[in-house]
Amino acid sequence: MYTPPAFKDEDVESIRATIRDARLANLVTATAEGPLATPLPLFLDESEGERGVIYGHLAKANPQWQVPPIGNAVTIFMGPEAYVTPSWYATKQETGKVVPTWNYVAVHAYGPVEFFQDPERLLDVVTRLTRKHEAARAKPWAVSDAPADFIAGQLRGIVGIRIPVVRFEGKRKMSQNRPEADRVGVAAGLAASENPADRAAASLIPVRV
Repeated sequence: MYTPPAFKDEDVESIRATIRDARLANLVTATAEGPLATPLPLFLDESEGERGVIYGHLAKANPQWQVPPIGNAVTIFMGPEAYVTPSWYATKQETGKVVPTWNYVAVHAYGPVEFFQDPERLLDVVTRLTRKHEAARAKPWAVSDAPADFIAGQLRGIVGIRIPVVRFEGKRKMSQNRPEADRVGVAAGLAASENPADRAAASLIPVRV
């Protein structure tokens, strides 16, 4: 991931927070047949290994797990993102020398990928994923709410993913390279948007309070 110094995020907790908050990620593997990618919900077990281990699962019918990977896999997690119009820049009024851009937060996590089919390990992964995404509900659904034989049948149709993280790349592009007046304009413009994603991005733009 191309990351100019102004946008580099090397804070481990910030990187982990981006991964925790991501609803959907992408698993990418290089193969002799070309790159393969699958959008998936994934989670990071922060207690395992030096940098944590990423877990998830994909459909057994998905060929990605059957094609030997070349080198490390990369998982891509996206945080808040928003289009930035030059109309919000104070610089537009001063010189007119401005262009549109996109603000976003992204984390790439690299590591060797292991695919597994052990039922107990698969049950643990789907249980933890379910808890993560059901936690905010008033009455969370649990895997144990479904009949055990039904769940066992569902597990036979998936393959687990385990990726010990060897390297993170974090990027937080939130107008840090713009003058203060431009950042204030972008923050105000995004905060006034009806789009929740825009408002989330607005809160990350560094401005003096």
